[in-house]
Amino acid sequence: MTDPALRRLAASVVLPGFVGTTVPEWLRRELDAGLAGVCLFGQNVVDDVQVRALTGALHDVRDGVLVTADEEGGSVTRLESDAGSRWPGAAALGALDDVVATEQVARGLGAQARAAGIDVVLGPVADVNSEPDNPVIGERSFGADPALVGRHVASSVRGLQSAGVAACAKHFPGHGATRVDSHLSLPRVDADEATYRARDLAPFADAVAAGTRCVMTAHVVVSALDDRPATTSPRVLGLLRDDLGFDGVIVSDALDMGAMPRREDAAVAALAAGVDLLCIGNPVFPDGYDDEAAARSVVDALVAAVRSGDVAGERLEQAAARVASLAVPGAALGADVAHRALTVTGDVALAPGAVALLAPTEVGIAAGRRPSRLAPLLGAVEVPDANAVPALLDRAAGRDVAVVVEGRSGPATRKVVEAVLAARSDAVVVHVGPADHDGPTAARSVVTHAGGLAAAWAAADALGVAR
Repeated sequence: MTDPALRRLAASVVLPGFVGTTVPEWLRRELDAGLAGVCLFGQNVVDDVQVRALTGALHDVRDGVLVTADEEGGSVTRLESDAGSRWPGAAALGALDDVVATEQVARGLGAQARAAGIDVVLGPVADVNSEPDNPVIGERSFGADPALVGRHVASSVRGLQSAGVAACAKHFPGHGATRVDSHLSLPRVDADEATYRARDLAPFADAVAAGTRCVMTAHVVVSALDDRPATTSPRVLGLLRDDLGFDGVIVSDALDMGAMPRREDAAVAALAAGVDLLCIGNPVFPDGYDDEAAARSVVDALVAAVRSGDVAGERLEQAAARVASLAVPGAALGADVAHRALTVTGDVALAPGAVALLAPTEVGIAAGRRPSRLAPLLGAVEVPDANAVPALLDRAAGRDVAVVVEGRSGPATRKVVEAVLAARSDAVVVHVGPADHDGPTAARSVVTHAGGLAAAWAAADALGVAR
């Protein structure tokens, strides 16, 4: 994997907060370079008009940018942090114990978030509030009874996701039995394993059964399972994957919280343990820090960890693929249909270390000049013209070669493809768009027939490249 490709992959699992009510230039650059998205906080929101312009600008930077926010109703809201949420909190809904009402409220909250440009609502809270002196959960929980919490969590997940946003049940494996706020220091749950499973784990099983697309970790130690915080514990996260059968995106709670060590170290440990999306946190509250430097340092730490072998490249690729499938509603269906539409000739799977070249393409007026969606996934090098091909292929000796045509072919495109095939007849030619019936014939080729992100993902899958 080339350095630019590795850095883009590392960035694609990082979710920072930022300062301001418009998109900072540094954030625009990092999003364009692959950063997963952002987490909005109260300081980013002025009113409905402003936040819609902000989220629109974020989404315009690149297809697939994720905008997330803590929207729980009650006391925890970002969109209405000044005036207060218009939606009742979980404790009120639990006291009412009307699952239809809970689903209706969640659907309304989800519709509000969707209209504001939010993709992922970081809720509902699935913690069982079994400790009356809990300083951080309290009214954010549906109650102290696991069965009650579970049925309302499931209703909330269904309501949110029916409104077109992804739900994120939190805080796994359960934060309700603690007397310590993980924003400040590391809490412990000291119950025996049987008690823990019956009390704290059960509502997360209900959330998974209801189809929640995300689960957020807690920075808590469950002593019956592991001495490490859940966010960095393979055993605890394995419980979510293996025992509960969750196959969606695992999101970390904020890595700037007091319960965790240095956020760069926490990010590496969390990714290695099985977290897919790394939330850095709020650069304004409670203690301010440099938002740009924090995001860059976490990405740098992930890149270094993969290079050193502290994190397996396959683990990063797996996390990035899960996050990418979350980024666009219906992405899984779209990619599946696009994959079925492929025309594939020969064995097109690329061996590790393959070299990809991006041929120049004609610009369609309707589509405009758009960057290649496949090239970043392959770490492809842009080829200005056919004269540049021999030098590029010299550096690819002994490795697989692919040449990507993104969009419509023209004379310059054909000359590049012809030059590649003349030197490397085994090269894979990938048309992300229509086939070039006037161009050279390749023994190994992929044709998507139309462009776009789903087509790029389908081509990457066919080539055996993580996306």
